[in-house]
Amino acid sequence: MTDLVLKLGERLRYIRKEQNLSQEQLGELAGLHTNYIGQVERGEKNVTIESLEKIAAGLNVSMEQLFRYIDPMEREDELSQINELLATRSMQDKAMVLKMIKDVFDWEASKYK
Repeated sequence: MTDLVLKLGERLRYIRKEQNLSQEQLGELAGLHTNYIGQVERGEKNVTIESLEKIAAGLNVSMEQLFRYIDPMEREDELSQINELLATRSMQDKAMVLKMIKDVFDWEASKYK
């Protein structure tokens, strides 16, 4: 399969696990067979838009959220690199990084007062 299909499968697995759902539970919520969910997550199936919409509904996320951080084009800007690093991190890690960034900006601003 293509790199995009593999990245999408990884993204789906990440969101599912972040929500503490098993493949069976997601299959039930999405109205799809558990085996199909596994095949999509492993990048073995080229998922249809209709099935992707069902999976998004089962995960209670938008289609945009499913594709967030999946970009087949290589980008080298710093923001893209930060997004890539944070894409698979927990919400706690993301909150910690945000706090660190704010602290650095606050510290920098205080230097010039």
